[in-house]
Amino acid sequence: MNVKLRGTLCGVGAAVFYGTNPLGAMNLYQDGISANSTLFYRFGLAIVMLGVMMLVQRKKFGVTRSELLLLAILGMFMGSSSASLFISFNYMDVGIASTLLFVYPVMVAVIMALLFKEKVTPTTAVSIMLAFGGIALLNQSPDGSSLSTLGVLLVMASSLTYAVYIVVVNKSKLRMSSVKLTFYVLIFGLMTILGYTFAMGETVQLLTTPHQWLYAAQLALMPTVLSLVLMAIAVKDIGSTPTAILGALEPITAVAIGCFCFGESFTTRLAVGIALILTAVLLIIGGKQMSPQRMTVAFTRLGRMIVKTWRWKS
Repeated sequence: MNVKLRGTLCGVGAAVFYGTNPLGAMNLYQDGISANSTLFYRFGLAIVMLGVMMLVQRKKFGVTRSELLLLAILGMFMGSSSASLFISFNYMDVGIASTLLFVYPVMVAVIMALLFKEKVTPTTAVSIMLAFGGIALLNQSPDGSSLSTLGVLLVMASSLTYAVYIVVVNKSKLRMSSVKLTFYVLIFGLMTILGYTFAMGETVQLLTTPHQWLYAAQLALMPTVLSLVLMAIAVKDIGSTPTAILGALEPITAVAIGCFCFGESFTTRLAVGIALILTAVLLIIGGKQMSPQRMTVAFTRLGRMIVKTWRWKS
């Protein structure tokens, strides 16, 4: 398979799987399980899954001291990002939190431009603007109520640490499989979560029912093992910025889960916002191969879809 195509498909898969975080988290929250305890089981079960995967594939577990230090740093970033996001679910709707998280592509692009002199192409700039237009529409609540300041700050912290994680993975000299990398990142991420738990005066709550374990397993497999492994592949194949912008599919997934699983309404604003984000993703996938004529056709079709959606909702 072509490397660029493989990286793009892995980036799409990573984004969609990561967007399923609210599915397991909110159901565990409803049963009284705290954010830190939820993350403990998410990371812990994921480590077991990856460990078994490495044993089956007969991969070596050994790492050097320099690799271990870098993996520890990555784990702290991942643990901090996850903790901030999951705690923010207590202060705002999961759909809004997941869409606000998407500021991280801009953070990635800025970090890459400032520290590594990566050129921001016109296609990338247009994609970011379109995606943020969609995010702005998704974040406007129907009743006009303001968002929680603490919730927004938590999501911004999650976005920044996630952006740094993506850049470090891209620019590091780690020469190991994505499975092995994710395995060690999650081990140190779990230690970070335990540190937050004890610092907040909490303890790890026990899961007592089969459906609680089912939701914990879903969190471990989909938004953790599958998402992080696929993201590591995508970053190596197509780079940090394209992978980050493909993450626009994360809030779309979260909105869909909110509508179908938690009874949130699907409004015209949501439809137009999702259409804008999908267009941004298509621009990234097309890259330089997308001619001005094709872009014109794409925007024309997008406009027609928005008009039809508006009429349908009216």
